[in-house]
Amino acid sequence: MNPSNNIMQKTICLILGGGAGTRLYPLTKDRSKPAVPVGGKYRLIDIPISNCLNAGLYRIFVLTQYNSASLNKHIKNSFHFDHYSNGFVDILAAEQTSGNMDWFQGTADAVRQSVRNFAFYDFDYILILSGDQLYQMDIEEMLVSHVEQGADVTIATIPVVASDATSFGIMKVNSENKIESFIEKPKMDILSEWTSDVSDELKAKNKIYLASMGIYVFSRSALRTLLNENPKAVDFGKELIPDSLKRGMNVVSYAYEGYWTDIGDIKSFFEANIALADDIPEFNMFDNVNKIFTRARLLPPAKFTGVTFSKAIVAEGSIVQAKLIENAIIGIRSRIDDGTVIKNAYIMGNDYYESLEDLATPGKIPMGIGRNCYIENAIIDKHVRIGDSVIIRGHDTLEDMETEHYVIKKGIVVVNKSAVIPNGTIIGNR
Repeated sequence: MNPSNNIMQKTICLILGGGAGTRLYPLTKDRSKPAVPVGGKYRLIDIPISNCLNAGLYRIFVLTQYNSASLNKHIKNSFHFDHYSNGFVDILAAEQTSGNMDWFQGTADAVRQSVRNFAFYDFDYILILSGDQLYQMDIEEMLVSHVEQGADVTIATIPVVASDATSFGIMKVNSENKIESFIEKPKMDILSEWTSDVSDELKAKNKIYLASMGIYVFSRSALRTLLNENPKAVDFGKELIPDSLKRGMNVVSYAYEGYWTDIGDIKSFFEANIALADDIPEFNMFDNVNKIFTRARLLPPAKFTGVTFSKAIVAEGSIVQAKLIENAIIGIRSRIDDGTVIKNAYIMGNDYYESLEDLATPGKIPMGIGRNCYIENAIIDKHVRIGDSVIIRGHDTLEDMETEHYVIKKGIVVVNKSAVIPNGTIIGNR
Protein backbone atom coordinates (compact mmCIF):
# COMPACT_ATOMS: atom_id res chain seq x y z
CA MET A 1 0.00 0.00 0.00
CA ASN A 2 1.15 3.52 -0.78
CA PRO A 3 2.39 4.96 2.57
CA SER A 4 0.44 8.19 2.01
CA ASN A 5 -2.76 6.20 1.42
CA ASN A 6 -2.23 4.49 4.76
CA ILE A 7 -1.77 7.88 6.44
CA MET A 8 -5.00 9.20 4.93
CA GLN A 9 -6.87 6.12 6.13
CA LYS A 10 -5.50 6.70 9.62
CA THR A 11 -6.69 10.34 9.68
CA ILE A 12 -9.98 11.99 10.54
CA CYS A 13 -10.78 15.66 9.95
CA LEU A 14 -12.63 18.14 12.13
CA ILE A 15 -13.84 21.33 10.44
CA LEU A 16 -14.69 24.06 12.93
CA GLY A 17 -17.91 25.84 12.01
CA GLY A 18 -16.91 29.05 13.76
CA GLY A 19 -18.74 31.33 16.13
CA ALA A 20 -21.47 33.88 15.51
CA GLY A 21 -19.56 35.46 12.60
CA THR A 22 -20.44 38.98 13.71
CA ARG A 23 -17.86 40.62 11.43
CA LEU A 24 -19.65 39.15 8.40
CA TYR A 25 -23.03 40.48 9.54
CA PRO A 26 -25.60 40.83 7.93
CA LEU A 27 -24.57 37.85 5.76
CA THR A 28 -24.52 35.81 8.99
CA LYS A 29 -27.82 37.16 10.29
CA ASP A 30 -29.71 33.99 9.35
CA ARG A 31 -26.88 31.59 8.48
CA SER A 32 -23.58 30.42 9.95
CA LYS A 33 -20.35 31.78 8.51
CA PRO A 34 -19.39 28.54 6.70
CA ALA A 35 -22.81 28.59 4.99
CA VAL A 36 -22.25 32.01 3.39
CA PRO A 37 -22.36 31.76 -0.44
CA VAL A 38 -19.03 32.28 -2.20
CA GLY A 39 -18.00 32.37 -5.86
CA GLY A 40 -21.55 32.46 -7.19
CA LYS A 41 -22.45 28.79 -6.56
CA TYR A 42 -20.50 27.48 -3.57
CA ARG A 43 -20.60 27.87 0.21
CA LEU A 44 -17.52 28.61 2.32
CA ILE A 45 -17.73 25.15 3.89
CA ASP A 46 -17.20 23.60 0.43
CA ILE A 47 -13.59 24.85 0.43
CA PRO A 48 -12.15 22.86 3.37
CA ILE A 49 -14.28 19.82 2.52
CA SER A 50 -13.00 19.92 -1.07
CA ASN A 51 -9.39 20.20 0.11
CA CYS A 52 -9.95 17.01 2.11
CA LEU A 53 -11.68 15.12 -0.72
CA ASN A 54 -9.00 16.09 -3.24
CA ALA A 55 -6.41 14.58 -0.89
CA GLY A 56 -8.32 11.33 -0.45
CA LEU A 57 -9.44 12.13 3.10
CA TYR A 58 -13.04 10.95 3.41
CA ARG A 59 -13.83 10.91 7.14
CA ILE A 60 -14.93 14.43 7.93
CA PHE A 61 -16.82 15.97 10.84
CA VAL A 62 -18.18 19.54 10.77
CA LEU A 63 -18.65 21.13 14.20
CA THR A 64 -21.56 23.58 14.21
CA GLN A 65 -23.28 25.85 16.68
CA TYR A 66 -24.74 29.16 15.45
CA ASN A 67 -27.50 29.44 12.81
CA SER A 68 -26.61 25.99 11.57
CA ALA A 69 -29.86 24.94 9.83
CA SER A 70 -28.86 26.09 6.32
CA LEU A 71 -25.35 24.66 6.76
CA ASN A 72 -26.72 21.30 7.84
CA LYS A 73 -29.10 21.26 4.87
CA HIS A 74 -26.33 22.14 2.42
CA ILE A 75 -24.01 19.41 3.71
CA LYS A 76 -26.82 16.84 3.68
CA ASN A 77 -27.71 17.70 0.08
CA SER A 78 -24.13 17.99 -1.19
CA PHE A 79 -21.88 15.25 0.12
CA HIS A 80 -22.96 11.67 -0.54
CA PHE A 81 -20.61 8.69 -0.53
CA ASP A 82 -20.88 5.23 -2.02
CA HIS A 83 -22.70 2.74 0.22
CA TYR A 84 -19.65 0.48 0.06
CA SER A 85 -17.16 3.09 1.24
CA ASN A 86 -16.39 4.32 4.74
CA GLY A 87 -16.56 7.98 3.72
CA PHE A 88 -18.82 10.55 5.36
CA VAL A 89 -19.28 14.23 6.12
CA ASP A 90 -21.11 14.31 9.45
CA ILE A 91 -22.46 17.19 11.50
CA LEU A 92 -21.46 17.42 15.16
CA ALA A 93 -23.70 20.09 16.64
CA ALA A 94 -22.99 21.77 19.95
CA GLU A 95 -25.15 20.16 22.60
CA GLN A 96 -25.74 20.34 26.29
CA THR A 97 -25.06 17.14 28.22
CA SER A 98 -25.36 15.98 31.81
CA GLY A 99 -21.63 16.66 32.18
CA ASN A 100 -21.52 20.01 30.43
CA MET A 101 -24.32 22.56 30.01
CA ASP A 102 -22.17 25.07 28.08
CA TRP A 103 -22.02 25.65 24.32
CA PHE A 104 -18.65 25.67 22.53
CA GLN A 105 -16.44 28.33 24.11
CA GLY A 106 -13.62 28.27 21.55
CA THR A 107 -11.72 26.06 19.13
CA ALA A 108 -10.14 23.75 21.71
CA ASP A 109 -13.34 23.55 23.73
CA ALA A 110 -15.31 22.60 20.61
CA VAL A 111 -12.94 19.69 19.96
CA ARG A 112 -12.96 18.61 23.61
CA GLN A 113 -16.76 18.55 23.78
CA SER A 114 -16.94 16.58 20.52
CA VAL A 115 -14.35 13.92 21.37
CA ARG A 116 -16.96 11.50 22.65
CA ASN A 117 -18.56 11.45 19.18
CA PHE A 118 -15.44 10.40 17.27
CA ALA A 119 -13.11 8.79 19.86
CA PHE A 120 -14.23 5.26 18.91
CA TYR A 121 -13.02 5.66 15.30
CA ASP A 122 -9.73 4.09 14.24
CA PHE A 123 -7.30 6.97 13.67
CA ASP A 124 -3.76 7.99 14.51
CA TYR A 125 -3.90 11.60 13.28
CA ILE A 126 -6.49 14.33 13.46
CA LEU A 127 -6.61 17.25 11.03
CA ILE A 128 -8.29 20.43 12.26
CA LEU A 129 -9.47 23.00 9.71
CA SER A 130 -11.43 26.24 9.78
CA GLY A 131 -14.75 26.41 7.97
CA ASP A 132 -14.36 29.99 6.77
CA GLN A 133 -11.10 30.28 4.81
CA LEU A 134 -10.43 30.43 1.07
CA TYR A 135 -7.41 28.39 -0.06
CA GLN A 136 -6.28 25.32 -2.00
CA MET A 137 -3.80 23.22 -0.04
CA ASP A 138 -2.31 19.79 -0.62
CA ILE A 139 -3.62 18.23 2.60
CA GLU A 140 -1.96 14.92 1.79
CA GLU A 141 1.46 16.58 1.59
CA MET A 142 0.93 18.21 4.99
CA LEU A 143 -0.06 14.92 6.61
CA VAL A 144 2.87 13.03 5.08
CA SER A 145 5.22 15.80 6.29
CA HIS A 146 3.76 15.45 9.81
CA VAL A 147 4.46 11.71 9.88
CA GLU A 148 7.93 11.91 8.29
CA GLN A 149 9.08 14.47 10.87
CA GLY A 150 7.70 12.43 13.75
CA ALA A 151 5.69 15.46 14.81
CA ASP A 152 3.28 15.64 17.71
CA VAL A 153 1.76 18.81 16.29
CA THR A 154 2.06 20.39 12.84
CA ILE A 155 0.89 23.95 12.26
CA ALA A 156 0.32 25.25 8.75
CA THR A 157 2.08 28.61 8.46
CA ILE A 158 2.04 31.38 5.91
CA PRO A 159 4.51 34.28 5.59
CA VAL A 160 3.02 37.72 6.24
CA VAL A 161 4.15 41.33 6.44
CA ALA A 162 4.37 43.29 9.70
CA SER A 163 0.99 45.02 9.29
CA ASP A 164 -0.73 41.63 9.13
CA ALA A 165 1.38 39.88 11.76
CA THR A 166 -0.35 41.60 14.69
CA SER A 167 -3.61 39.86 13.78
CA PHE A 168 -2.24 36.30 13.85
CA GLY A 169 -0.43 33.82 16.01
CA ILE A 170 3.27 34.25 15.09
CA MET A 171 6.01 31.67 15.57
CA LYS A 172 9.76 31.34 15.26
CA VAL A 173 11.03 28.30 13.38
CA ASN A 174 14.58 26.90 13.48
CA SER A 175 16.62 25.38 10.64
CA GLU A 176 15.09 21.94 11.32
CA ASN A 177 11.58 23.30 10.77
CA LYS A 178 10.74 23.02 14.46
CA ILE A 179 8.71 25.73 16.13
CA GLU A 180 10.69 27.13 19.05
CA SER A 181 8.31 29.80 20.29
CA PHE A 182 4.81 31.09 19.64
CA ILE A 183 2.95 34.30 20.45
CA GLU A 184 -0.68 35.16 19.81
CA LYS A 185 -1.24 38.55 18.09
CA PRO A 186 2.01 40.29 19.11
CA LYS A 187 2.06 44.05 19.60
CA MET A 188 3.91 46.10 17.01
CA ASP A 189 6.58 47.26 19.49
CA ILE A 190 7.90 43.69 19.99
CA LEU A 191 7.32 42.42 16.47
CA SER A 192 10.98 42.77 15.46
CA GLU A 193 11.80 39.93 17.90
CA TRP A 194 9.57 37.51 15.95
CA THR A 195 11.10 37.43 12.48
CA SER A 196 11.90 34.08 10.86
CA ASP A 197 14.51 33.01 8.34
CA VAL A 198 12.65 32.97 5.01
CA SER A 199 13.63 32.83 1.33
CA ASP A 200 15.14 35.85 -0.43
CA GLU A 201 11.97 36.17 -2.48
CA LEU A 202 9.84 36.47 0.65
CA LYS A 203 12.33 38.88 2.23
CA ALA A 204 12.00 41.11 -0.82
CA LYS A 205 8.25 41.25 -0.15
CA ASN A 206 8.87 41.92 3.58
CA LYS A 207 7.05 38.68 4.43
CA ILE A 208 9.38 37.75 7.27
CA TYR A 209 6.84 36.64 9.88
CA LEU A 210 5.36 33.13 9.97
CA ALA A 211 1.69 33.24 10.87
CA SER A 212 -0.54 30.38 11.93
CA MET A 213 -3.29 29.61 9.42
CA GLY A 214 -5.42 27.93 12.08
CA ILE A 215 -4.82 24.58 10.35
CA TYR A 216 -3.38 21.85 12.56
CA VAL A 217 -2.43 18.17 12.50
CA PHE A 218 -2.24 16.43 15.88
CA SER A 219 -1.06 12.96 16.60
CA ARG A 220 -3.81 11.30 18.59
CA SER A 221 -1.83 10.85 21.80
CA ALA A 222 -0.60 14.46 21.73
CA LEU A 223 -4.12 15.85 21.36
CA ARG A 224 -5.38 13.61 24.16
CA THR A 225 -2.61 14.82 26.48
CA LEU A 226 -3.16 18.50 25.69
CA LEU A 227 -6.94 18.31 26.18
CA ASN A 228 -6.73 16.24 29.37
CA GLU A 229 -3.99 18.35 30.95
CA ASN A 230 -5.75 21.63 30.10
CA PRO A 231 -9.38 20.92 31.04
CA LYS A 232 -10.33 24.60 31.04
CA ALA A 233 -8.46 25.67 27.91
CA VAL A 234 -10.79 26.99 25.20
CA ASP A 235 -8.47 27.99 22.36
CA PHE A 236 -5.70 26.27 20.39
CA GLY A 237 -3.64 29.36 19.60
CA LYS A 238 -3.80 31.02 22.99
CA GLU A 239 -3.50 27.96 25.20
CA LEU A 240 -2.88 24.51 23.72
CA ILE A 241 -0.12 25.41 21.24
CA PRO A 242 1.95 27.31 23.86
CA ASP A 243 1.45 24.40 26.27
CA SER A 244 2.66 21.88 23.68
CA LEU A 245 5.90 23.86 23.39
CA LYS A 246 6.30 24.00 27.18
CA ARG A 247 5.92 20.23 27.34
CA GLY A 248 8.71 19.77 24.83
CA MET A 249 6.48 18.21 22.19
CA ASN A 250 7.77 18.04 18.64
CA VAL A 251 5.86 20.96 17.13
CA VAL A 252 6.73 21.70 13.50
CA SER A 253 5.75 24.14 10.78
CA TYR A 254 4.24 23.22 7.43
CA ALA A 255 5.19 26.19 5.26
CA TYR A 256 2.50 27.16 2.77
CA GLU A 257 3.14 29.86 0.20
CA GLY A 258 0.02 29.59 -1.97
CA TYR A 259 -3.13 31.69 -1.93
CA TRP A 260 -4.93 31.85 1.40
CA THR A 261 -7.30 34.36 2.89
CA ASP A 262 -9.10 34.37 6.20
CA ILE A 263 -12.58 35.68 5.46
CA GLY A 264 -12.54 38.02 8.42
CA ASP A 265 -14.99 40.80 7.59
CA ILE A 266 -17.29 42.14 4.89
CA LYS A 267 -14.50 43.94 3.04
CA SER A 268 -12.16 40.93 2.87
CA PHE A 269 -15.09 38.72 1.84
CA PHE A 270 -16.07 41.17 -0.88
CA GLU A 271 -12.54 41.56 -2.22
CA ALA A 272 -11.91 37.80 -2.22
CA ASN A 273 -15.04 37.19 -4.28
CA ILE A 274 -14.48 39.99 -6.78
CA ALA A 275 -10.88 38.76 -7.30
CA LEU A 276 -12.28 35.45 -8.57
CA ALA A 277 -13.29 37.26 -11.77
CA ASP A 278 -9.68 38.28 -12.57
CA ASP A 279 -8.17 36.94 -15.80
CA ILE A 280 -5.87 34.65 -13.81
CA PRO A 281 -7.20 34.62 -10.23
CA GLU A 282 -4.96 33.56 -7.35
CA PHE A 283 -7.68 31.18 -6.21
CA ASN A 284 -8.27 28.98 -9.23
CA MET A 285 -11.76 27.49 -9.53
CA PHE A 286 -10.93 26.26 -13.05
CA ASP A 287 -8.61 23.39 -12.09
CA ASN A 288 -8.64 19.74 -13.11
CA VAL A 289 -6.99 18.58 -9.87
CA ASN A 290 -8.08 20.95 -7.11
CA LYS A 291 -11.80 20.64 -7.72
CA ILE A 292 -14.40 22.40 -5.62
CA PHE A 293 -17.25 20.09 -4.72
CA THR A 294 -20.71 21.39 -3.94
CA ARG A 295 -24.39 20.57 -4.37
CA ALA A 296 -25.33 19.37 -7.86
CA ARG A 297 -28.40 21.46 -8.70
CA LEU A 298 -29.06 20.32 -12.29
CA LEU A 299 -29.89 23.86 -13.41
CA PRO A 300 -30.22 25.05 -17.01
CA PRO A 301 -27.40 27.07 -18.62
CA ALA A 302 -27.25 30.82 -18.06
CA LYS A 303 -29.06 32.93 -20.68
CA PHE A 304 -28.01 36.41 -21.88
CA THR A 305 -29.64 39.10 -23.99
CA GLY A 306 -27.88 42.31 -25.12
CA VAL A 307 -25.39 42.41 -22.25
CA THR A 308 -21.70 43.30 -22.27
CA PHE A 309 -19.46 41.36 -19.88
CA SER A 310 -16.01 42.33 -18.62
CA LYS A 311 -14.34 40.18 -15.94
CA ALA A 312 -17.46 38.43 -14.76
CA ILE A 313 -18.46 35.03 -13.46
CA VAL A 314 -22.06 34.00 -14.10
CA ALA A 315 -23.46 30.91 -12.40
CA GLU A 316 -25.86 28.48 -14.03
CA GLY A 317 -29.57 29.13 -14.21
CA SER A 318 -29.17 32.92 -14.51
CA ILE A 319 -31.20 35.10 -16.89
CA VAL A 320 -29.31 38.31 -17.64
CA GLN A 321 -30.66 41.11 -19.86
CA ALA A 322 -28.49 43.86 -18.40
CA LYS A 323 -26.54 46.56 -20.21
CA LEU A 324 -23.14 45.95 -18.55
CA ILE A 325 -21.70 43.45 -16.04
CA GLU A 326 -18.14 44.37 -15.00
CA ASN A 327 -15.92 42.95 -12.23
CA ALA A 328 -18.81 40.98 -10.83
CA ILE A 329 -19.94 37.60 -9.55
CA ILE A 330 -23.48 36.67 -10.58
CA GLY A 331 -24.86 33.81 -8.49
CA ILE A 332 -27.20 30.95 -9.31
CA ARG A 333 -30.67 31.75 -10.73
CA SER A 334 -29.96 35.49 -10.82
CA ARG A 335 -32.45 37.57 -12.80
CA ILE A 336 -31.22 40.94 -14.04
CA ASP A 337 -33.42 43.08 -16.28
CA ASP A 338 -32.49 45.24 -19.27
CA GLY A 339 -30.62 48.53 -19.03
CA THR A 340 -29.02 47.68 -15.68
CA VAL A 341 -25.32 48.29 -15.00
CA ILE A 342 -23.48 46.23 -12.38
CA LYS A 343 -19.88 47.03 -11.47
CA ASN A 344 -17.67 45.63 -8.73
CA ALA A 345 -20.48 43.67 -7.10
CA TYR A 346 -21.45 40.23 -5.87
CA ILE A 347 -25.03 39.22 -6.69
CA MET A 348 -25.72 36.02 -4.73
CA GLY A 349 -28.76 34.95 -6.74
CA ASN A 350 -31.72 32.85 -5.64
CA ASP A 351 -32.59 29.37 -4.42
CA TYR A 352 -35.69 29.04 -6.61
CA TYR A 353 -37.44 30.59 -9.61
CA GLU A 354 -40.60 32.64 -9.46
CA SER A 355 -43.31 31.53 -11.84
CA LEU A 356 -44.27 33.65 -14.85
CA GLU A 357 -47.54 34.45 -13.06
CA ASP A 358 -45.65 35.75 -10.02
CA LEU A 359 -43.38 37.84 -12.22
CA ALA A 360 -46.40 39.44 -13.87
CA THR A 361 -48.28 40.22 -10.64
CA PRO A 362 -49.27 43.96 -10.72
CA GLY A 363 -47.60 46.08 -8.05
CA LYS A 364 -45.24 43.31 -6.93
CA ILE A 365 -41.49 43.71 -7.43
CA PRO A 366 -40.15 40.46 -8.93
CA MET A 367 -37.29 38.62 -7.30
CA GLY A 368 -34.06 39.84 -8.87
CA ILE A 369 -32.86 43.19 -10.19
CA GLY A 370 -35.13 45.44 -12.25
CA ARG A 371 -34.66 47.70 -15.27
CA ASN A 372 -32.20 50.58 -15.57
CA CYS A 373 -30.55 50.06 -12.19
CA TYR A 374 -26.98 50.96 -11.25
CA ILE A 375 -25.22 48.78 -8.67
CA GLU A 376 -21.59 49.28 -7.63
CA ASN A 377 -19.45 48.20 -4.66
CA ALA A 378 -22.26 46.12 -3.25
CA ILE A 379 -23.24 42.64 -2.10
CA ILE A 380 -26.80 41.64 -2.91
CA ASP A 381 -27.83 38.69 -0.75
CA LYS A 382 -30.24 35.98 -1.90
CA HIS A 383 -33.93 36.45 -2.75
CA VAL A 384 -33.66 40.24 -2.92
CA ARG A 385 -36.29 42.21 -4.87
CA ILE A 386 -34.88 45.37 -6.43
CA GLY A 387 -37.26 47.55 -8.43
CA ASP A 388 -36.60 49.65 -11.50
CA SER A 389 -34.24 52.68 -11.67
CA VAL A 390 -32.59 51.85 -8.34
CA ILE A 391 -29.10 53.19 -7.58
CA ILE A 392 -26.97 51.32 -5.04
CA ARG A 393 -23.47 52.71 -4.93
CA GLY A 394 -20.96 52.00 -2.20
CA HIS A 395 -17.84 54.14 -1.74
CA ASP A 396 -15.19 54.84 0.88
CA THR A 397 -16.77 58.09 2.09
CA LEU A 398 -19.92 56.36 3.33
CA GLU A 399 -20.31 55.99 7.07
CA ASP A 400 -21.11 52.58 8.54
CA MET A 401 -24.85 52.23 9.16
CA GLU A 402 -27.67 49.70 9.39
CA THR A 403 -31.26 49.92 8.20
CA GLU A 404 -34.07 47.39 7.93
CA HIS A 405 -33.10 46.39 4.38
CA TYR A 406 -29.38 47.06 4.05
CA VAL A 407 -26.12 47.60 5.92
CA ILE A 408 -23.10 49.71 4.96
CA LYS A 409 -19.69 48.50 6.16
CA LYS A 410 -16.33 49.93 5.10
CA GLY A 411 -17.89 51.49 2.02
CA ILE A 412 -19.62 48.26 0.91
CA VAL A 413 -23.42 48.25 0.67
CA VAL A 414 -24.85 44.88 1.72
CA VAL A 415 -28.52 44.38 0.84
CA ASN A 416 -30.08 41.92 3.27
CA LYS A 417 -31.47 38.55 2.30
CA SER A 418 -35.10 38.82 1.05
CA ALA A 419 -35.01 42.63 1.24
CA VAL A 420 -37.36 44.67 -0.98
CA ILE A 421 -35.91 47.85 -2.55
CA PRO A 422 -38.68 49.97 -4.17
CA ASN A 423 -38.48 51.62 -7.61
CA GLY A 424 -36.28 54.71 -7.74
CA THR A 425 -34.49 54.08 -4.41
CA ILE A 426 -31.04 55.65 -4.07
CA ILE A 427 -28.54 54.17 -1.61
CA GLY A 428 -25.09 55.67 -1.15
CA ASN A 429 -24.94 57.59 -4.43
CA ARG A 430 -22.65 60.60 -4.77
